[in-house]
Amino acid sequence: MAGKQDKEAARQAKREKRAASKARRGQIFEAFKMQRREDKALIPWMAGSIIVIAGVVFGVGFFFNAQWILLPLGIVLGVLAAVIIFGRRVQKTVYSKADGQPGAAGWALDNMRGNWRVTQTVAATTQLDAVHRVLGGPGVVLVGEGAPHRVKNLVAQEKKRVARLIGETPIYEVIVGNEEGQTPLRRLQPTLMKLPRNLKGAQVDALEAKLAALGNRGAAMPKGPVPQGAKMRNVQRTIRRR
Repeated sequence: MAGKQDKEAARQAKREKRAASKARRGQIFEAFKMQRREDKALIPWMAGSIIVIAGVVFGVGFFFNAQWILLPLGIVLGVLAAVIIFGRRVQKTVYSKADGQPGAAGWALDNMRGNWRVTQTVAATTQLDAVHRVLGGPGVVLVGEGAPHRVKNLVAQEKKRVARLIGETPIYEVIVGNEEGQTPLRRLQPTLMKLPRNLKGAQVDALEAKLAALGNRGAAMPKGPVPQGAKMRNVQRTIRRR
């Protein structure tokens, strides 16, 4: 009886794995179709990478009289390069659409890889300016988005609040935007990744516990970038109700 149950469980797990794989392939294909419609250079770039890399590997193999042996390797490497190009161009398109929209920085932070603890909208205004707090190896990173003259004051106030609790732990400030001294949205994640590693995992846990009771100031921002066509009064009304 137990053996039958184990076999059925294994078959069910295999079916679920197959279904998940099919769903991922479907998502990638849909993303490819959308990107192709908006990015006319996508196909030439992908095809060119396959042809160029396969040609280079074939040429190298020609000198060793092994061109036909190395050609499959060149094609595989070319396909890999095409996939990387596809991913980067999709990412560029996504960030270009989100750039400048309220909530975009919080969305980008939520999609970071690695051991980062993100608390969105620890401070905000009804004009949809916001400060997000990120904990990680560097210490505390305060990420502001919105109108520069308001966000700078908002970040400064939040820095004072945090500094009272964490003492000498480093606090970094990042303002998202395209003006001088600001960090473009597409560069937000790389900027945080390049910060020095000052804390270890246990120290980050202790830091998170200290800041857990600090709470948020101001209204909560909506999750994700706010569409450019959205009416700000309606969004602000929704925020106040939260």
